[in-house]
Amino acid sequence: MTNPNNEQMPDNPGNPEATDEQYVSPDQAEALADEAAESEALSTDEDPLVAAEAELKDLEDAAQIADGEVDPDVDGDGAVSDIELQLAERTESLQRVSAEYANYRRRTERERGEIATTAKAKFATELLPLLDDLDLAQQHGDLEEGPLKAFADKFRSIVAGQGVKEFGAEGDEFNPEVHEAVQDLSQGDEKVLGTVLRKGYTVGDRLVRNAMVIIADPAESADTTE
Repeated sequence: MTNPNNEQMPDNPGNPEATDEQYVSPDQAEALADEAAESEALSTDEDPLVAAEAELKDLEDAAQIADGEVDPDVDGDGAVSDIELQLAERTESLQRVSAEYANYRRRTERERGEIATTAKAKFATELLPLLDDLDLAQQHGDLEEGPLKAFADKFRSIVAGQGVKEFGAEGDEFNPEVHEAVQDLSQGDEKVLGTVLRKGYTVGDRLVRNAMVIIADPAESADTTE
């Protein structure tokens, strides 16, 4: 048969690669799928910690189907087949992973809490000089009324909202772990704070600054406060 357009006939007319321009071979399809998967993985901007938690959460969910002692004899016929033994081994493995994930999650939550507390402690440290100035202003009667009093109240409210707490009041029991004594005027075994030269501060359970104090006897402290 004569080719009217003088086009060269393919060597194998029955091969779709030769007759269909849009044909994609199995090897080409696999290569395209691999490229798409790699591109999707690279384009996903995910926190590695979040990804690890998600993966371990899936394993934990799977392990919940076998919470407790694993009995290899699944069908209860008194004999343990190879499949039942393998299932028991896999179940025990999932239980171990679940326990490891629980420890990992507790450790992660604890570390995140420590990071937050550290940030708040740093924030409080930057503000302590301002709090000291407000205390001095209050001692001189400058915070009785007016705009400065309003500012002091709002500022202290914000600081307290961040978990910053002051300590060290006259008459409190002396604690060398949190109180820095510059002078000891006491004569007995019972020691209290006679004069507070500088307040101490904590954020949560973390000590931000020791209170600077003068130690006195309880009776002397009571007379001082009166």
